[in-house]
Formats: sequence, C-alpha cells, structure tokens
Amino acid sequence: MNYKFWQRNKNAEPKKKKSKGREWTDAIIFAVVAATIIRIFFIEAYTIPSGSMEKSLLVGDFLFVSKVNYGARIPMTPIAFPFSHHTLPFTKTTKAYWDGVQWKYRRLPGFQDIKRNDVVVFNFPEGDTVALEFQDASYYDLVRRSGWQQTNTNYTITSRPVDKRENYIKRCIGIAGDVVGMKNGIVNVNGKDEPLKNTGMMPYRIEFKTKDVNQQVLMDIGLAEMQWNDDQTALLVIASAEMIDKVKALDFVKSATMDPYPAAYEEPDGMFPHDPNRKWNKDNFGPIKIPAKGWTVKIDSVTMPLYYRAIRTYEGNKVEQKGKDWYINDKLATTYTFKMNYYWMLGDNRHGSADSRFWGFVPEDHIVGKALFIWMSFDSQGSWFSKIRWNRIFRGIN
Repeated sequence: MNYKFWQRNKNAEPKKKKSKGREWTDAIIFAVVAATIIRIFFIEAYTIPSGSMEKSLLVGDFLFVSKVNYGARIPMTPIAFPFSHHTLPFTKTTKAYWDGVQWKYRRLPGFQDIKRNDVVVFNFPEGDTVALEFQDASYYDLVRRSGWQQTNTNYTITSRPVDKRENYIKRCIGIAGDVVGMKNGIVNVNGKDEPLKNTGMMPYRIEFKTKDVNQQVLMDIGLAEMQWNDDQTALLVIASAEMIDKVKALDFVKSATMDPYPAAYEEPDGMFPHDPNRKWNKDNFGPIKIPAKGWTVKIDSVTMPLYYRAIRTYEGNKVEQKGKDWYINDKLATTYTFKMNYYWMLGDNRHGSADSRFWGFVPEDHIVGKALFIWMSFDSQGSWFSKIRWNRIFRGIN
C-alpha cells in the first residue's frame, strides 16, 4: 500500500497544457452555467416597460428581483436557450425553448410568504390554450401579450408554457383566503379600507377659483394627461395623493377630489369575471374571496363565474355544465377544494393598469419573485446626464 499517495509520482506523465481556445471555452461555459444558476435560483434583473405601477415604479426603471424570498421556482420548461425568455435574441417569433419536456410545478423553500402590499413579479396568467380565428389581424394584437402566438393565416392561437409567458409586475393587494373588493376607488381587504399610498395614481378633478391658471406650476408638480372642461374652470388629471396635496396648497385652486367611476358605470373593456350579473368596473368590484389551498367552495351559478378559470385552467380539470349541474372530470360536483394558493394583483396606477380586475386571480405557480430595489433608472425624455434618474438608483421598492 502506498502511504505517500500525496507525493507526486516522478514517473507520471505531465498533464497536457490546455490551449488558449480550450481555456476560453471552459471559462465561457462556466460563466454561462454560473449566471444561469444565479438567474434561475437567486436574483434576476428586469426593466419596467409601462406606466402601470406609477409613481411607485417608472418607465425605464431597472430592478433586481429576488427568487429566494418566496422560494425559487424549479423551471417548468427546462430546455431553453440561456439568457432569453421566450424568443431567441434578434428574432421576434423564434422560440427560445423546447416545450417537448414539461416539468410539474415545484418551488424551493423560501424565506417568507407573499404578504399584502408586496411588489411581485409573475407570469401573465391569461394565456390558456385556445383556438380562435380572427377576421381582422388587429384583433390578434389585443391578445398577443398573453403569450398567444399566431400559427397560421387564420390566426389560430396557442399559448406558451407558464414560465415562458410575459413577466408582469404588480402590487399584491390580497393573499390566499382574503376577501377583497373596491368601492369608489378605495380597496377593501377583509372589511378594512386600504387607500393607495402616496405613490399610487388615481383620477382627480381639480376646480379653480379663476380661469387665470398657471399651467406650468401644475406641470412642475408632475401632473400629466390633463383634460380641461369646456369653460376651463376644472381639470381632470391622473395623480398621486402626494401631488394632490401640493395642488391644494396653490392659491388659485378651489378643490381637488378623487374622481372614480360610479358604481353604475359599465367597463367597456370587460371586467373579471365575464358575468352579465356582475357589472363591475375599475373602481367598484367585489367582494370576492381569493382561493386558498385546501379551501372548499360550493359550486353553483353564483360561484362558478368567479372560480371556473382557476378550477379548469390553473388546476387542470375538465369542467362542463349540463343543464344546471356542473361536472368536474366527468363527475357531478357540488363543491371543489383548491390545490393551490392564489393572489389578487393591482397596479398602483389604478386607471392605467391591466391587472386582476380584468383577468382574475394569479396562481402560486405563476409567481416569479419579489421586487427588491432599483439599480438603474433612465428617463427617455431627459438629455445628457439628466437621462439618468440619480435619485432612484439603489432605491428600495415598497
């Protein structure tokens, strides 16, 4: 037995030195693997493309999103091109993944559960497999954001896998088991009103004491989308409560009040659920209970419009109605017990956001991660150094 195994064997042949090309190849492979692991299981960078979260998050903000807070989601579509989401770089339609292998939803243990008012990144929940034929290509533009893709000239649509759908970012207003609603623009959770924080945006009506109004002062406060009435004595704007407090301090302002849709207003874009008996709108809806894992709901004509999509699409059941009865997986069903937790997500810019008011609950298997902080922010309207919003760099998200 060799008791000096740690000593170099002088008779052994020296290892061949790697070529420069091999060294570079090994380094690149290691970097790609390491970055992919970090991106999937730890932290990932995202950018804000729309104003649905203003003024909390602005167009041009670059965020870091934690995968570990809620627990990293194991990839459900494991075979994919690195550093891409659903299409290959420099292409518009070429898939960056192969959906021939699909894994069940699994998630590693996290540091915390999703809490109310967390800012959460998730996959767009509206995009179950459908087959639609549109007479006009313009209709296709309305649904392509959901992950649906054109497959022929008749616009037959199929969906992407869950983890390859568009990433959305919203504020979690209600968690599994909560009862949520909204009246006159004020969210109510479990019987308690939850007004928007100063960063959120709502429509306001500003009335003036005179027609001699200094509009530049209003613009300097940050008011946008200003719409005057016919006699120039009142103004409709989208603003935050903090901005309105500054408006009220102006000597030429008579009043500034929130201007939500009335309860009788019917939302032209259609609200969740698509139920003619529930004429809800952006500022008035509910109450509605968010499904929780293990919660059993009674199935009838009142509840099924609310929970049909979750039972059929998200939890993978066959759902049919025969007369007044409902069948789940070909069995008569009077109740249903949910397998997952669900969440209710709203944008802070309440009249400029597509969110749970339009497509309903977000299931737990769609959750990507928690938004942590802004690492860079660019203002496309700025010039030179003012393009960078210096005051937003490394700002936490809350």
